[in-house]
Amino acid sequence: MPMDRTLQSESMRSPTVLSIECLKGSSKADEWTGDMLQTGDIVEEIRIGSGSGLAHKAPFKGGRSGVQRVLHSSYKNKETSILVRVRRGNDEFAQLQACIVPNESGGKKQYMLRSIADPNYAVGFLDRTESECFELQASRSSRMVSELSRTRLQDGYVSYAWERRMQEVLAVPNSSSFLSILLLPKASDRVASRYNDLEDTLARASAWLSASQVSGVPIVFMNIQTESLLTKISGETASATVNAGSLSDLSNLANASLYGFEDYHGVDIGVVRAVRLWYSPLVEEVAIEIKLKEDDTKLGFAISRTEEGFIYISSVIDDDENVPSTRSGLSTLYKESVSASRLLVVSRLSNQKVLPWMVSSTGAIRCFDTVSLSQKLSLHRHASIPILMHVFSWDQSLVSRGSSSARNWDPSPLVLPLPQEVRLAHQPNDNQVLPLPPGEPNESITTSEQPDRRLQRDTAGEVSFRFHNFSLPNNWV
Repeated sequence: MPMDRTLQSESMRSPTVLSIECLKGSSKADEWTGDMLQTGDIVEEIRIGSGSGLAHKAPFKGGRSGVQRVLHSSYKNKETSILVRVRRGNDEFAQLQACIVPNESGGKKQYMLRSIADPNYAVGFLDRTESECFELQASRSSRMVSELSRTRLQDGYVSYAWERRMQEVLAVPNSSSFLSILLLPKASDRVASRYNDLEDTLARASAWLSASQVSGVPIVFMNIQTESLLTKISGETASATVNAGSLSDLSNLANASLYGFEDYHGVDIGVVRAVRLWYSPLVEEVAIEIKLKEDDTKLGFAISRTEEGFIYISSVIDDDENVPSTRSGLSTLYKESVSASRLLVVSRLSNQKVLPWMVSSTGAIRCFDTVSLSQKLSLHRHASIPILMHVFSWDQSLVSRGSSSARNWDPSPLVLPLPQEVRLAHQPNDNQVLPLPPGEPNESITTSEQPDRRLQRDTAGEVSFRFHNFSLPNNWV
């Protein structure tokens, strides 16, 4: 009780002054330095307007309310420039050049001062006793530490020129260079009510990648992840799935490829855990432009498809220098791929990806049909419209020799030195060709005079398209 009377008497002896209240900190926290105004500084003078301006000195009539009326009048008269001079202690002074702006959080006809040098920094006015101001000034160090602990990093949204960047910086405009295939879990019964576990899907993804590499497709592993797909389930499928209705069921989901739960309306929802395999070319994609002439009767190459769904150049005509495949350098690139025991895989046609992208729950690989691709290539020839084709590169030197301006649709043709004569042998896998050892007979597949050589294509995707017993000449374009 005696202490309360002491504080009250000290408050009565200390006059009320107009002080500074820091509302928004500067971008570099300069409000804590001696050059900027700080909370607790005592206002000595306010000068409004440019030049000499209208000066108001302490003591201010009406305190904070009176100053707010002055600020309101000046703001209405479009006199927003203001200079504030303050006192810190008994003999230390500082000043701030600012502009008068509305303080929306303070209420109607309330104004604050925003620094000219740093628009982030804003201060307001508050009535305090002189002793309270001195206490605030003395506690600057502790308040600085307290402010440091309270300050949080801010985030927000900034605009970005997506359309322009996707046109300028991508090797193929508006198309990513990320390549992946999505494998759905394989159904373990005919009615697709039960599915193999997650480990089986991962094993099939690994087998697909390894088989592709063994067959000569120049790709490398990048990443693998599970991907959750929602679907409605009912009947036997719902009863066969692992239930995820409570936390105690989570341990059963570790290797499950399909689990279910019931929504608020009593509908059984199934979550399918597919596997997405990310891969990339051994080096990168190389663009080749095949320019056509009106008298071209054939393109000079044939396309086939591997069992894993990759489209590749399977044969070229090597005895005609005037066919488009030779003029563009595709024939030379094909021979170099054979010499390196690689397949010349076509990744894009007219900037559209032609790679396998999904494996269904039946195990079928969804990929592109060689017949429709041959038809489109032939239409290019009939219309004399250049063909833009991307292939997987396996050697960095090929990239530097390839087209570097595919995005402008005017790349320079590939000019590659012809390698030594490559003699090829048929392997047990009809989709793969490898160099023959010296001394063995040459059985070239680069001509169309082999009616007995046949390729068999498997079903691709959910909609079947089967092409059995197509002889090699039918793949020529």
